[in-house]
Order: sequence, then C-alpha cells, then structure tokens
Amino acid sequence: MNSLAFFNPRFTSDLFDVIDRNLSSMAPISAASSRVTPQVDVRETPDAYVLDMDLPGVTENDVEINLKERILTISSVKEEKKEEEKSGDWLIRERKTMSFSRSFSLPQDIDEQNVSAEFDKGVLTINIPRKPEPKPLQISIKAKQAS
Repeated sequence: MNSLAFFNPRFTSDLFDVIDRNLSSMAPISAASSRVTPQVDVRETPDAYVLDMDLPGVTENDVEINLKERILTISSVKEEKKEEEKSGDWLIRERKTMSFSRSFSLPQDIDEQNVSAEFDKGVLTINIPRKPEPKPLQISIKAKQAS
C-alpha cells in the first residue's frame, strides 16, 4: 500500500514525528522567531494525490516547491516590506517575516515529471499524478514438439 508521510530527517518513527510536531507548537514565540507551520490537507484520488495548503498573505512568488527523490518540500521566506518611518515606538512587532518549510515523503507510484501547482486566493494546490498500476501480463505457454 502506498502512503504519503510527513518527512523529518531527524526521526524515522511516525511516533517521533507526532511528538516533534506537537512539542514544537508549544514552544514560546519570540519576536525574532516568526516561523509558522501552514495547515495542509492531502487527498488521494484514483489518478493523483492532491495537496492543499493554506498560505494567507503569501503570493506564488514567495513560495518554492522542490521534488527530489520522492521528497516534496514546500518552503517560503517572506521578508518584511520596507515601510516608511512611522512615528512612535513599537510595542508589539510580530509581522517582520514569515517563513516555513514542510516536507512530505511521497509514495513510489508518483509521476514526478507531471507534478503541477497552482495558487488561488491564498491556497496552494499541488497535483501529484500517480503512475498507472502495471497490468498483469498474460504469458502463453507453448508445448515443445517431440523430435
């Protein structure tokens, strides 16, 4: 059976991946750290795997998608826009940068050459086609002629 999995090179066990994801979400947020983990939905259809990722406030130019050796990596670093000087001192400044990186280990049946992505209203959709399953080959048996 094929499966789509979160990829974390530090751990090889699914249990450790779950622990890592949950503990990292409880880490204190500092002004220097504005790393986010975008939410992802993954569907499997007979012809493809479809990944939808919510990226509000991000454009297609801010996102990079790489696929190497069946590891799909989606990342972004959105730098702070240069703003005109405003009077007053910042009391809270959380919108400096937004960066993330998510990796997924893809199953063996993907068609790497035909992966496509589209961005619409803050949602990134990646279509990962599946290779058709090989059909069994019927082999005929010939009787050997006696000499």
